[in-house]
Amino acid sequence: MADHTELRDFLTSRRARLTPPEVGLPWHTDGRRVAGLRREEIAVLAGVSVDYYTRLEQGRARNVSDQVLDAVAAALRLDDLERRHLFDLVRTTGRPSGSAPPPPAATAGPRLRARPALHALLRSLDPTPAVLHGPRLEVVAINRMGRTLIDDFDAMPVAERNTARWMFLDPKAREVYPDWEEIAEQTVAILRVTAGRDTRDPALSALVGELSTRSDEFARYWANYRVFQHTYGTKRFRHPAVGEMVLSYETLHPAADSEFQLTVYSAAEGSPSEERLRILSSWSATPPDTAGPADGDAADASFPGVPDRSRPGSTDDDRR
Repeated sequence: MADHTELRDFLTSRRARLTPPEVGLPWHTDGRRVAGLRREEIAVLAGVSVDYYTRLEQGRARNVSDQVLDAVAAALRLDDLERRHLFDLVRTTGRPSGSAPPPPAATAGPRLRARPALHALLRSLDPTPAVLHGPRLEVVAINRMGRTLIDDFDAMPVAERNTARWMFLDPKAREVYPDWEEIAEQTVAILRVTAGRDTRDPALSALVGELSTRSDEFARYWANYRVFQHTYGTKRFRHPAVGEMVLSYETLHPAADSEFQLTVYSAAEGSPSEERLRILSSWSATPPDTAGPADGDAADASFPGVPDRSRPGSTDDDRR
């Protein structure tokens, strides 16, 4: 990922989604070759010269002031996350070749290791599912219920313990997430934000290159240039033992380890999802020789308390 390419692609994508009437400009169709706003139209809205904006978009502008970036962000109608992403890209692009790298949070190697206390924290959260990610969505640690709910990343080769890689290259991801397309697009958008903080990260470049080559869907989402921050929200999960669950997630950043993201999943109190999560926890704690039915047996026949998925009304009432 080249610095100037990331900045150019981001600004071009944001120009393309706006039309002159949306920003109060006349729309002259004669000779118009772009679907969205032209560079000169953004320059007018931001109060800068066309030449200056062109150099900014091409990554050739230096010492760009916050005032100018704020004006460009307003002209492009960026939200708060997109605005921060623009600032990150401009700062990265403006860093001279050979200059000091960004803070360790953005450049830590692919073999991130968490402190023992963080591993102990994840264990103590059980039976609440929890996952500790690195900046490139590396799965640094995952507790028992996290493995049960999502997948056993601890059993995978270290190089494959990455949520983005798993999302696009492992068929199980589509079984775990009923809304796979939405979650997959968000996953790519998270990597876009990470790329903005350090466009020279070789490990991230290698990951993006591999996934772009091996997954047409990843390549398409990457080209869309969406940005997303995994802060809080809800997701639907599916498990063969209990069916679908709607879980809330909260993402926390340990103060002493800002490169990590701790995501914790929970169900609404008294909801069908809470009951199914409880049953799933009990099932996964059962010794292997009595944990479940033999192949081909019906799952709900061997899990006491698991609702019959074939009966009317057995679906979760707390879906989004």
